[in-house]
Amino acid sequence: MKATSPLNQVIPIAKPFVGLEEEAAVLEVLRSGWLSQGPRVAQFEKEFAAFVSAKHAVAVSSCTTALHLALVAAGTGPGDEVLCPSLSFIATANSIRYVLGTPIFVDIDPHTYNLDPNRLEAAITPRTRSILAVHQIGLPAAMNEINEIARRHNLLVIEDAACAIGSEYQGKRIGAPHSLMACFSFHPRKILTTGEGGMITTNDDSIAAQLRLLRQHGMNISDVARHNTKRIMTERYDEVGYNFRMTDMQAAVGIVQLDRIHNFIARRRTMAARYTEEISKIAWLTPPCEPEGLRHNFQSYMVRLAEDAPLSRDRLMQGLLDLGISTRRGIMATHREKPYLEPKWDQLLPQTNVAMNNCIILPLFHQMTEQEQTFVLDGIREVSACR
Repeated sequence: MKATSPLNQVIPIAKPFVGLEEEAAVLEVLRSGWLSQGPRVAQFEKEFAAFVSAKHAVAVSSCTTALHLALVAAGTGPGDEVLCPSLSFIATANSIRYVLGTPIFVDIDPHTYNLDPNRLEAAITPRTRSILAVHQIGLPAAMNEINEIARRHNLLVIEDAACAIGSEYQGKRIGAPHSLMACFSFHPRKILTTGEGGMITTNDDSIAAQLRLLRQHGMNISDVARHNTKRIMTERYDEVGYNFRMTDMQAAVGIVQLDRIHNFIARRRTMAARYTEEISKIAWLTPPCEPEGLRHNFQSYMVRLAEDAPLSRDRLMQGLLDLGISTRRGIMATHREKPYLEPKWDQLLPQTNVAMNNCIILPLFHQMTEQEQTFVLDGIREVSACR
């Protein structure tokens, strides 16, 4: 008997949760007359820093601009090489190109889908400047091992924590940070959203000060200070900066979302546990892992098809879509995209290629019902049976 989608509508891969509290917070900002970067951004930064236990949090317009600024602040420039995974959204590599650096792709651990520390040292050259570690789909990377390699070779480490809000590494939240800087995303597919937006966390006072200058055209006086002063103040621009500011409207949403984050993550972990229990019964599918000492936030739930699966990844995706279930291919492999095509990468990144070819992301969002999740699981069984 063919499955019928709950409520006769497509189950999305993700769906942001936004309630009346977020609406009220934005309305308050609109009525205040202060819409751009201002007091709400400062409040969001303070509360975010407290949540992750970082000394500083600097709000920006996206995680891509966060990565860009972090690399600038780390002194990355023309000719510098930055080690990073290819298995990541293309913004990871793009941010390196923005500062005229060269991304050097390193293969992944096939179990965690994060950088394999055992492959890092072979990629280091005299031009290597830093390591950009990605906490992929919310599972923390092997930061102790990565930091030890970086220390031995005098390299800097930056975390692409786009998906990792609320995730934990060895009992400490990602963003504490476990490196020089960590960069977060608030895109609608992330657990905490502000529509667009990003955050950089650091414990370095001078780095934080530099980030605040760079995000606002290099202006030495903030808008809040300038507008609230009782004396005439004339700002200076001592270096070339960027317009990478977050708005107070976005920050107002973020403040409310941050109050929901514990509930968001608890719900996702409950649904992920059910997925894992049921998918573990399907011999040709491998659920995500959660190694000891790592706490996954399950920003996405990704499974891998076995090489001898009864159907291809794309056939499974199409079959599910025909039933009204949206999925996405697993994490993209950046080295397969035109700006980064080089023949050598296919030989150097075998595990990345396997993950790219055989992984699929299943629907997971806060409002997802048990009935919808059951339908997804039943759909996987039905599509494979009808191959």
